[in-house]
Amino acid sequence: MNDMGSHFFAMMSRMKYIERWALMRNSEKENISEHSLEVAMLAHVLAVLGNRRLGKHYDPARAALIGIYHDANEIITGDMPTPVKYYSLEMQNLFHGIEDKAAESLLSMLPEDIRDEYRGLFFPTGEDAALKPLVKAADKLSALIKCIEEGKAGNREFDQARRTIQTSIEEMQVEEARIFLTEFLPSYEKTLDEISR
Repeated sequence: MNDMGSHFFAMMSRMKYIERWALMRNSEKENISEHSLEVAMLAHVLAVLGNRRLGKHYDPARAALIGIYHDANEIITGDMPTPVKYYSLEMQNLFHGIEDKAAESLLSMLPEDIRDEYRGLFFPTGEDAALKPLVKAADKLSALIKCIEEGKAGNREFDQARRTIQTSIEEMQVEEARIFLTEFLPSYEKTLDEISR
């Protein structure tokens, strides 16, 4: 570690300054800090559902931790709009390389003696690799929830994104996400009075 200390957590605190959905007109802005909290909660419940209902052996707390850091590289890269990021396979591969370099840059800000504890959160391997599809599904569920919230606010800007994201979740064939779509997602369509009854 250098004389100036570790900058890692000061950088993490900047997640709140990175706005999502840059190309869309938002009725309510969302930053990656807010999004990451929601992804962590969703990844956690998907792991719990997998364990309790599907006979899996996930670590829900670890799924939540991976969810917290899943977009941390965007502190450096910013939130790349989906149409740009997935424009072509070449663009997708290029951007994944940039994301990996950004993650390595963030990890290098940690003291060497604890860096390995965080590496697995940025680059899940081994048992953590089984959690990656859950975190990806949680990421997409969070995006779908954002689309629903925007629609409830009368903003039609997210209508097509909602359809596309819902289809992509279904195509992932993550059974835990299907359970969430059936049991939990309908509540997001309701008003506070309706869900408080």
